[in-house]
Amino acid sequence: MQILKLVLAIAPLASLVLAAPVVEEIEKRQGGIAVTCGTKSYTATQVNKAINNARSGSYSSSGYPHTYNDYEGFDFSDYCSDTAWKEYPLSTASGGYTGGSPGADRVIYGTSSGKFCGAITHTGASGNNFVQCYY
Repeated sequence: MQILKLVLAIAPLASLVLAAPVVEEIEKRQGGIAVTCGTKSYTATQVNKAINNARSGSYSSSGYPHTYNDYEGFDFSDYCSDTAWKEYPLSTASGGYTGGSPGADRVIYGTSSGKFCGAITHTGASGNNFVQCYY
């Protein structure tokens, strides 16, 4: 009986500790990662739309996607194993970025895999540099 009481007392605490990694793993398996760049948030659907638009070449007249050289030295290994990347503007519009001013936020995807690697933003960075977004 004492063991049962202990398990019941600890169970709510265990769910708090496990909640974030479990949610993150579910998002990964469902094919998407939501990101926050500065004060702007993008759903997994919006992030995936950006990657799909970039890979389809639908808006290549805008000059995107660009090769991303990672001058800042970010670590994208949590989400992809590619060592060459492309960047493409993130947008909250239903069709994603369709040209014009790209805004400050970019999704980074693997050149060979086409998979999400990370997200970066000019917001909060000095000069023309980037800082990583949260995901």
